[in-house]
This record gives sequence, C-alpha cells and structure tokens, in this order.
Amino acid sequence: MKKIALLGHGVVGSGVMEILTKNQKLLARQAGEPVEAAWVLDRRAFPGLPYSQRFTQDFSLIREDPEVAVVLEALGGVEPAFTWVREALLAGKSVVTSNKELVAEKGAELLALAQEKGVHFLFEASVGGGIPILQPLRESLTANHITEIAGILNGTTNYILTKMFQEGAAFGDALREAQELGYAEADPTADVEGHDACRKICILASIAFGSHFYPKEVPTQGITRISPEDVAYAAQWGGTVKLIGRVRRAPDGRAALEVSPMLVPGDCLLSGVSGVFNAIQVTGDMVGTTLFYGPGAGKLPTASAMVGDLLPALTQPAGSRPLPWGPARPELPQPWEEHAAQAFLRVAGMEPDALETFFPGARFLEPLAAGEAAFITAPATQGEVDAALEAAGAAGGKLLSRITVLEGSR
Repeated sequence: MKKIALLGHGVVGSGVMEILTKNQKLLARQAGEPVEAAWVLDRRAFPGLPYSQRFTQDFSLIREDPEVAVVLEALGGVEPAFTWVREALLAGKSVVTSNKELVAEKGAELLALAQEKGVHFLFEASVGGGIPILQPLRESLTANHITEIAGILNGTTNYILTKMFQEGAAFGDALREAQELGYAEADPTADVEGHDACRKICILASIAFGSHFYPKEVPTQGITRISPEDVAYAAQWGGTVKLIGRVRRAPDGRAALEVSPMLVPGDCLLSGVSGVFNAIQVTGDMVGTTLFYGPGAGKLPTASAMVGDLLPALTQPAGSRPLPWGPARPELPQPWEEHAAQAFLRVAGMEPDALETFFPGARFLEPLAAGEAAFITAPATQGEVDAALEAAGAAGGKLLSRITVLEGSR
C-alpha cells in the first residue's frame, strides 16, 4: 500500500479524491500496489464521505507520518501552503501541487530543496489545468531552444472576450454572465487584471530559460479596458482580441515577458480558441510551432494533472525528472520599453495625415466613429511607441486604446 496525504479539499482536492476512488484499480496497476490517502487536511469537516475519518486540521500528523510518501497540495495561495510544502520536503516527502501562485513565487527555492532532500517537487497542474504542457517542455522539447511561448492561459478572460467578440457584449455584462455560470469568482481581480495569467507565464518562462522569473518582473495588463470598439476594429483588421501571456527570446538571449490583451490574426492557431478553453503555442528552433489545447481549469482536469504527477512521484527516483530551473538572474528579463512589436492604437482629435508624421508606416483602418483614427503601427519598440504617443499628445491627440499585436499580423 502506497500512502499519500492531501492538503485542501476544495474543488481540486475533492477532484483528486474522486479520481483516487473511482480509478483505484487503474492507479494500483500503474503504481504497482494500491494507493490510499491516509490524511486529508482541511479546516472544514466533511461528514458522510467514505473517507471522512481521514480528515485532520493538524499538519504535524502528516509531517510525522513515516508511511506518507507524497503530499498533494491543493490549497492555493502562498501561505500556509509554502510553509507546509517546505516542511514536507524537509521531512523527505515528495510534493505535488496545483498552486501556480506558490510555484511562481517560490519555485526555485522549493526545487532546490527537493533536490537537496532527494525527493520530487512536481507541478504539472499549475499551468493549463488538464493540458500536459510542463512535461513536454522539460522532456519532449529539450532538443530545442524555445524561442517563444504565447498562450491563452486564463479561461475566465477568454470566455469574456469570446462573448464580447461573438455577441457584441459589453465587458461588464460578459463578466456578470461568467460569474453566474461559475467561471469567474465573486472577486474576479486575479483573472481580469491578468495576475493569474502572469503567474502561469512565469512558470513556463522559468522552464524554458532555466531561471526563475517573478510575477513582479512581468509587465501585466488585464482586459478591463477592452471596449466593443476595440473588438470591432480587430474584426475589421482580420483577427480577434485575446488575453495573451507571452515570453520571447530576444536576439541577445534575454527574455521578453508580457501579459496583455493582444490583437491575434485570424490565421494564428490561438485565434479560434473560444469560451473557457486554454491554448499554449510553443515555438522551438528545431520543431517549429506546436499547440497544446484543452480545458485549462476545472475540478477533474486539474485533479487529473495532479494524479498524473503523483504516479512518478511514487514510482520513479527523484532525479529521473530533471528540471534545470535555477535562481533568478536579474539581467535576464528584457525591460518592457525594449520589447519589439507592432501596436494597435486608437486616437481621437487627430487626422491620419497628422498622425503619420509621428507613426511613419502606420496602416490605418476604416474609422468606426467620427473624430478618431485607428491604426496598426510599423514594428517598433514599446519605448518608441511611448515617445511617439507623447509627441502626438502634445499636438492634440488623445489615446483611446493601445493593444499589442501578436506576431503573424498582416
């Protein structure tokens, strides 16, 4: 009998227990012997469950139990998750987590501790829910220099933008519908302001570059300022608007990270991803561009990814799944003002002829309202766009919208 412990019996944690119960014969065959949750830690009581007697509020019982080989953490947040995960690793127990905030903030430290103690620290479920993405990055694609990762990493915002684009809904109306359907929390800040996607792109970038990236280093903008007018111009241009988390390898080897709404061309694989689904586009110098697509959140998809990590944690030596992810290197993130891209701009108070003096080579779209101009800039750095906007503002232009254009535009 292989014994594990579970921290947190919320949506994901209860999904883990459901899989362990329903698929126990399958898991026993793959693990070589039955797998049982000896402890389930939660501050709440859950009477009437087949495993209700295994609940506890005392983490020390898990830490001190010599039969518990793996701890699965599904609490969310940094504390108390970090303290308990660290104590589990120090006690010689492997840890599997779905906690993207914990991994994004403390991943390098916890990976180093796991290596020191000869145990696993695995977190496939922290990005993309049930989509297998971290293992392919660290194993299947290791022959490649990863040149870019760009993804729809948050199902809530993708649902909202899909409603805005396909049905013409306003942001507030689409958000309320997402909350009514359970796709958005009562406080949706982490989703709509881009914080959730930021944590996930930090994890992906840390694997791709082998160095820890912190969310505070990533320029992040949410979708709260996206208007129906922006959506209409995107359609005219031949694409759509998506919240994208992206990391690119600059020519000098630095990493350009960003989370923001982006204009996505219609011929890009990401443009057709609708509703609450996620998709992650990975480009390598040898393999080219690949796409990982599927349910990015939810009880059983995320729990499935956690149990997928549980099996190697129970059966494989700790060094069998190497992850070359070291401490942060301050020189590695490229400053935002040096990021090269095109931008969609909507400006009031200036005619196209006047704007062209500040934005040479711009492609103007058919105006949808009097007194404004909408255009796609020529390739430039974000700092150059800032300077041109400042000059245009001094000449009477008023910025209404600014959205980065994903590469591959027309």
